[in-house]
Amino acid sequence: MQYASYAELCRGHICHAAICNHYKRGVIAGSSCKALCEQKTLTLQRCMSTSSKHQVYAGLWKELPVVVKCGIEDRGKVDGAPDSPLQRERSLFDKPTRGTSMDEFKEMMLDFLKANFGEQPSLSALVDRIITLADVNQDTKLSLAEAKSIWALLHINEFLLMVALQEKEHTPKLLGFCGDLYVTEPLGHTALYRLETPPYMQPLVPGPLVASLNRWLAPAWPRRARITIGLLEFVEEVFHGPYGSFLICDASPRHVGYNAKYDCKMADLRAVASEAAVRAYLKGRRCETNADCTYGTDCTATCDRLVKQCNTDVARPNLAKVCALLQDFLLFGAPADLRGDLERQLRTCVTLSGLASQMEVHHSLVLNNLKTLLWKKISNTQYS
Repeated sequence: MQYASYAELCRGHICHAAICNHYKRGVIAGSSCKALCEQKTLTLQRCMSTSSKHQVYAGLWKELPVVVKCGIEDRGKVDGAPDSPLQRERSLFDKPTRGTSMDEFKEMMLDFLKANFGEQPSLSALVDRIITLADVNQDTKLSLAEAKSIWALLHINEFLLMVALQEKEHTPKLLGFCGDLYVTEPLGHTALYRLETPPYMQPLVPGPLVASLNRWLAPAWPRRARITIGLLEFVEEVFHGPYGSFLICDASPRHVGYNAKYDCKMADLRAVASEAAVRAYLKGRRCETNADCTYGTDCTATCDRLVKQCNTDVARPNLAKVCALLQDFLLFGAPADLRGDLERQLRTCVTLSGLASQMEVHHSLVLNNLKTLLWKKISNTQYS
């Protein structure tokens, strides 16, 4: 198996040049275009990519640190997740076409949002919010370039979720965009653990060694408790919101970040998907085993072996995945008077199964018990 070289991962100058070329030709627009292409006050600095299909850079905007992401990957596609019919039919900046009216464009967006989030009563309000975001010059109209840019951005799953979840505390703030390049607030730490072994190094570096180093490099336990409370709050935020429920389809430590105040912020939302999108993917899907019924990395449903079709209910809820992620992170160095209780609650949490919507009271009880246990220990201290 071949792995991308660092040079292949860090093609920011190509991304930058392509974006600015489109901007100068009037194909695209965005709130960051002038800063990126004319004023040069937005610059791409250190490459943070781990995939050649998803470009991520530490950057500077007017001398302030930012994160710049360029949507090179297939739009709206989680690693290992399917292309939707909308994704298959489109190429970059090809829609809407000249002559499309505002009403037609709004209808296009509403249909797109329904395909991604299911039938939700608040989608019309979300369309209006997206139109306001796209109207860079605030003239209450959309130019073709503004419309093409926001349409391309909506097909990047992370951007779509940032817009839908922008009022949530644990979603990074969107600061600007240009074409399909977008700028977000920086995080001091872009993963739950400081050390992550690249795939090609994993056979050479023993897992226990990495785990041991991460334990000693981790923040003090009260700070880890604060990060944990934030992550549990994110699980609450994506459950039964105005745009439906969302599933974490790759519960990886590399997707969970935190800032200098140890407030949890999701560093990467690409692996979060709407429950409606996951169900649509699983419905009628042929299978031999449960593994055939997987969206992303770990949104897995059961396979009905009699009819050889996937069921549409994901077996493991977000909360159970997050608790499994937290076990080692939280138990190491836990206060002695808390450790027994914490261990029991995490064990209960990890074994949760079934749809959260069908076991809402039980899931909420487990989550609240865990949050309360942690908060009691760090409240009224410097860590709260």
